[in-house]
Amino acid sequence: MTSEHSPELAARAAQQHVVVVGGGIGGLVAARECAKVGMRVTLLEASETLGGSIRTAELDGITVDVGAESFATRGGHVRALVDELGLADAVVPPQGGGAWLSGIPDAPDAPLPKGSLLGIPANPFQDDVRRIIGWRGAWRAYLDRLRPPLTIGHERSLGKLVGSRMGARVRDRLVAPVTAGVYSADPDEVDTDVAAPGLNAALTRIGSLTGAVGLLAAERKGTAPGAAVLGLVGGMGRLVEALRADLAAYGVDVRTGTAVTRIDRDGEAWTVEIAPSADDPDAEAETLLTASAVVVATAEPSARHLIDRHVAGLGDAGAAPEIEIVTLLLDAPELDAAPRGSGVLTVPGSHTAKALTHSTVKWAWVREAAEGRHLVRVSFGSQGEPAATADLDDDAAAALALSEASALLGVTLSAPQLIAAHRARYVQAQPTSLIGATERRAAVRAAVAAVPGLAVVGAWVAGTGLAQVIPDALAEADRLRAGLLWD
Repeated sequence: MTSEHSPELAARAAQQHVVVVGGGIGGLVAARECAKVGMRVTLLEASETLGGSIRTAELDGITVDVGAESFATRGGHVRALVDELGLADAVVPPQGGGAWLSGIPDAPDAPLPKGSLLGIPANPFQDDVRRIIGWRGAWRAYLDRLRPPLTIGHERSLGKLVGSRMGARVRDRLVAPVTAGVYSADPDEVDTDVAAPGLNAALTRIGSLTGAVGLLAAERKGTAPGAAVLGLVGGMGRLVEALRADLAAYGVDVRTGTAVTRIDRDGEAWTVEIAPSADDPDAEAETLLTASAVVVATAEPSARHLIDRHVAGLGDAGAAPEIEIVTLLLDAPELDAAPRGSGVLTVPGSHTAKALTHSTVKWAWVREAAEGRHLVRVSFGSQGEPAATADLDDDAAAALALSEASALLGVTLSAPQLIAAHRARYVQAQPTSLIGATERRAAVRAAVAAVPGLAVVGAWVAGTGLAQVIPDALAEADRLRAGLLWD
């Protein structure tokens, strides 16, 4: 829908004023969609920077991602936006091979087995699988082929499905590190049908979980390693800057350092209260904006604070784990051999860190920018488990990350090798893959849609990851536009 298709529609669009509260990717995309049809748009971001979970920082002259570093290719929505914004030439796949596992009981660190699905192996006797679960675990997993298939219903919990059919060693040593690293969640809380679409159906058809994994692996045969995600040369921050430039071209009024304290309905219009600037000691009163519609694009706690009095039936807030990522720039030639490939996942309970990414191995552009130095990202925190760095100051957090990096990479790293460090803290939205999350989000969506002139976007209603946030923001903005222009 474009305003140029109809002068009458263009005139109506020009009369609308949409205020977007929040400058993460969801808010930026929603603002762009509204501006594209000629609506006047104001975007208000409480912090001094845009991007939300996409953040960059400079470490000794190197600009690097300290938040989201890639995007999932599923659906094609993110890639389509990247191409629209003129960034197609910057798209690159990851390198450096697969991840390793650390913290395996009574066994050395080892590569994550090939041909697995969320850590579930197709062959428990495969050497790289048996190295992790042992002969005892392999024989227990083999019983999966002797058990009857699930012919009535299916097991919703991924952890319970794997544990019942293949045993605790497969669940705890292979699947749990993957779900903790990808979803920040215990496998028992992960919805099988969301995290592994088609797995239950394949199990019923084939008769065993290993056979089902093998079938799904055969169906995706030919997909290039690493093709599930892509990155941008120069970092994902380039996507934010491209969106900012596009918003400027559409005439969007983008204001950072601008906190919204309240939104109210006034007949068919909305009023948006902006807190006085902390930098202006003479500011005494709230600033009021009048809008035809409001898009709330903040994290769940602040979003609920703004919309709760206007939306009935929101339900309870979801559990939101606090995640911290400590990025280290190191002078460590001993890491040139990439001893753990592109990164490490940990068996839950074995380390204080849940995962490590060796960025100078994973991304060629980072390696070139580092000029012989090494960049690693150490992640802390998971669902129901606060980050081990939460109560530490920045220096202590960097020291803990360095210690964890030593353990996970299998190389002794000392404090003098640390050139620079950066710490980022996030409140991660509840993953879509958790049991009950899909229904919870659908209820929120329905409740919000019942309020004219209101939309909500972002990870807490769309699910984590750009591949979910972007198409959701497109759809929600389209719903809002239709209501303003056609109803």
